[in-house]
Amino acid sequence: MQCRGIRGAITVSANNKESILAATKELLVEMTQANGIGFEDIAAILFTTTSDLNVEFPAAATRELGWPPSLALLCGHEMNVPHDLSRCLRILMLINTEKGPDDITHVYLGEAKRLKNETSLSIGGNT
Repeated sequence: MQCRGIRGAITVSANNKESILAATKELLVEMTQANGIGFEDIAAILFTTTSDLNVEFPAAATRELGWPPSLALLCGHEMNVPHDLSRCLRILMLINTEKGPDDITHVYLGEAKRLKNETSLSIGGNT
């Protein structure tokens, strides 16, 4: 079994608790469904937001989904890069899996879909 990373990103409609939690839950559910994994497969989840999202911790969404409090979670802010996508939430989910890197489905929703191609071009990763 290997530890693999699943990338995900979504834009959030507003800097309020409800919007941040709703977008986070949508992205988490899509990432787990697209890769056929359960929370027991998750080693850790790293959440980042652009600096314009600061009223709620995205990790709180895991509790609303009923995921166990023993999951290792960390929230932080993205680098403040000029012309970056605003109100963007990114997730790096580390999972224990038998899947190879080419079998992982990375998920980009909303305006964050444009990041899928930018990420692939800049680091040569899978999409």
